[in-house]
Amino acid sequence: MSVLTSTAAERRPARIDFSRPILYGFAAILIVLIVLPLSWLLLYSVTDRAGSLTVENFIRLFSESAFLDPLITTFIIATSSSFLCCAVAAPMGWLVARTDLPMSHVIRALVTASFVTPPFLGAIAWELLAAPNSGLLNKIYRVVTGAPQDEHLFNIYSLTGIIFVISCYTFPYVFVLVANALDRTPGELEDASSILGGKRWYTARRITIPLVLPALIAGALIAFLQAMTLFGSPAILALPAGFHTMTTKIWSLFQYPPKPELAAAASLPLLVLTIILLRAEHMILGRRGYSVVGGKYGTPRLIPLGRGRWPAFALCILVLLNPVFLPYAALLNAAFAPVASHFLTFSTFTLHNIEFVLFELSATKLALRNTVILGTATATIGLLIALVIAYVTARKAVTGHRLLGFLATAPVAIPGIVLGVGLFLSYTRPPFVLYGTLWILLIAFLTISLPSAYQQLQAAFRNIHPELEDASRILGATRLQSLRQITAPLLRTSVIATWCFIFVGVMRELSAAIILFTSETKVISVLIYDLNESGDLGAISVIGIAMLLITFAVVIMVNRIPGFGVTSVRLRT
Repeated sequence: MSVLTSTAAERRPARIDFSRPILYGFAAILIVLIVLPLSWLLLYSVTDRAGSLTVENFIRLFSESAFLDPLITTFIIATSSSFLCCAVAAPMGWLVARTDLPMSHVIRALVTASFVTPPFLGAIAWELLAAPNSGLLNKIYRVVTGAPQDEHLFNIYSLTGIIFVISCYTFPYVFVLVANALDRTPGELEDASSILGGKRWYTARRITIPLVLPALIAGALIAFLQAMTLFGSPAILALPAGFHTMTTKIWSLFQYPPKPELAAAASLPLLVLTIILLRAEHMILGRRGYSVVGGKYGTPRLIPLGRGRWPAFALCILVLLNPVFLPYAALLNAAFAPVASHFLTFSTFTLHNIEFVLFELSATKLALRNTVILGTATATIGLLIALVIAYVTARKAVTGHRLLGFLATAPVAIPGIVLGVGLFLSYTRPPFVLYGTLWILLIAFLTISLPSAYQQLQAAFRNIHPELEDASRILGATRLQSLRQITAPLLRTSVIATWCFIFVGVMRELSAAIILFTSETKVISVLIYDLNESGDLGAISVIGIAMLLITFAVVIMVNRIPGFGVTSVRLRT
């Protein structure tokens, strides 16, 4: 029998294995996606309009007040937002994870709602709420107190207002890290401290806080990073107030007359600082000094709040008024009211804004079509690239797989506005003249979505033992055949979830799109920004609510897949 099998194997025609060339091809695509725009960004930052090498761009950046002031403003906003997020999110995370807080699952769900709300949409909602003259909250204040028309309680068009709004949609990052760290803290450690006579505060200071501190510091760094690299919220709130952040300043350098060399120079500090912060976050979360070593531990014992249970719950709801309840109520009010800044009543209820968006606003169909095309293409192509790269790195299939893993996660260190600048500089000249087409937006969205897709799929690959693929290859299958026939079906749920998250990310993306769009390549996020410029807040509210409904539908569907949740993917804004 063995002789016959051997003879049959010898007669079997040899198959040409194209796996390795194809894998190297995907690696080349990855390098082009990331290295090309960063190379042009670096080149432009050290050249003048005549093409000569110079450091004048950086001298202007750090000496002229037109560039130095936005840099200082960005630092103030990012630092303040980071501190505010930690001050709010850390106590909330402790209440939800370590106490008998009633309906803690509801609090987690509401934090998720603020997590998936696009910050630029939240900024527009707070325009409706806290604009000095027309804001709904200021109108209530004037009615209740009898204050004159020119007096206001809130002014969202201020530095304080921007810090507040950015913090509303940044604190979930800190909350998730802190709550997850507390969830993983073994209860036996605290029980042992109590048995040995340690009081509650002593146990918290010597055991709980040191175990959670790395997650809190990492959350602070992420909050700083998010606040520093946001474009939408500062553009909506800071520009009317008369000042710039670094992201809005970079965007303004592409207005007429464009100054690409200065935009490139202004982008590099954001890029360098982002890399440093991400590296610091990785080092902090990777520290071994606060690691728990040992076997399986029991769940932590919840701390009874006694009479403070419901006041603590009310405090959490009060905090969540700012990112969820009040903004959503303002959007609903504006969507169905004749005038966005007027209160909705039964007699004034109207569907005019919906009819306007669907039938009169010509840009809606174009932006929706472009968004669907780009979302579908980005999710499909990005999923394919991430799947192959995750396979290569997880199975160590080619030489240099570590470099591929680094390149796949590298775009997370590139702020969206910086990537937009790099792509603009890369694809506005031969041989790749892509500006003005959907291709350049597709490249931007692919680059932005790659890190989260890669990390999700690499984690899924690690949960599948390679012995299945080894058996397939022993029986004559190539690497790609094993991947397609054996591994891919086992990854079905991970693939579906990753595809959905990429699609949602494309809908939300504004920072890169605002640099790269033209009148024919406008997407939903850019349309919302343009409508805000023209003051059509009713139409914005209709489109924004539709975007939120789609996003929540996808998130709910994906959260039903075992092992997935919205908090496992970092959505770029």
